[in-house]
Formats: sequence, structure tokens, C-alpha cells
Amino acid sequence: QVQLVESGGGLVQPGGSLRLSCAASGIRFSIYAMGWYRQAPGKQRELVATITTGVTPNYADFVKGRFTISRDNDKNTVYLHVNSLKPDDTAIYYCNARNERLGQNCWGQGTQVTVSS
Repeated sequence: QVQLVESGGGLVQPGGSLRLSCAASGIRFSIYAMGWYRQAPGKQRELVATITTGVTPNYADFVKGRFTISRDNDKNTVYLHVNSLKPDDTAIYYCNARNERLGQNCWGQGTQVTVSS
């Protein structure tokens, strides 16, 4: 059974940083494209960043060099380093695992990030 467990969220002041982690189990992690999405109150879920099996990152425009996605296939974990946080970054951040050939698209339960002074 596929399980994605996010951690690392919390309350941080504007300008602060966090490292979000997503530990995967029940899948052959290395053959899945991984991603982070977020959903703020009253808004639709949106893409933050993805990383392919070949470790190629892709970022939403609003990231603007502040966030970095990475993966460790030995630990079955994907990370999102978030820096220079703004109040607009407040949202639930969700981990995603996708393999189109297998027809799988899996989600974690999310981790709350709140940016406030």
C-alpha cells in the first residue's frame, strides 16, 4: 500500500526557512516523479515544484529561486527547502508521487506551513 508522509511544517516568521520532507513507502520510489503542491485557504491546490526520476527539477514561477526540491532515492524521501518565506506562502503543502506508465498518482496528507510574525 502506497504511503506518503510529510513532515517539517510549522509556524515561521517572514523571511524564515523550513525543510519539508516526504517519506514514501509501498512504491519503487526511484521510478516515480515526485512533487510538492500547496493549497491555501479558499484557493485551489497549485504546483510548487516537481523532480523527475532523472533528478530534473521544475518550479512554479512564484518560487523565484526561494525553494529547492531534491530527492534521496536511498531514503525514499523527497525534500523541499523553502527560504525567504512570505505570508502568502501559508498553505498546506502536499507531497505527490506519479508514474504515468503505471497509472499511479498518489498524495500525502499534507503538512501545514504558516508564515506569520
